[in-house]
Amino acid sequence: MKKTILLACLGFAFAVSTPAFAAGEKMKGCSKEATGMKGDERKAFMKKCLSKDYTLKADAAPAAMEKKADESAKPAESAAAAPAKPQNRMKSCNAEAKDKALKGPDRKAFMSSCLKG
Repeated sequence: MKKTILLACLGFAFAVSTPAFAAGEKMKGCSKEATGMKGDERKAFMKKCLSKDYTLKADAAPAAMEKKADESAKPAESAAAAPAKPQNRMKSCNAEAKDKALKGPDRKAFMSSCLKG
């Protein structure tokens, strides 16, 4: 009985999350197609593009999918190649401190210097 409930919940979670992922990919594709447009022209195009009836151009949709695949295929960045985003920098510094098995004041000093860049 518990397995049946678990499978039903997982199926529901997957069914609910899939449209959100697809919508995000469509938004990326539409944004790429709207490159160069400004103001009301861009707003009108985005409204049309995000509708259910519109299909993305062949070059915009694969580019959005390739970018997503490239991001997931990247290896973890090291602290030496400091990532641009603070969250990524924090993750890489934490990972490096863990690898070095730093604790207490040593870890604090290392994290401080690592996060400063």
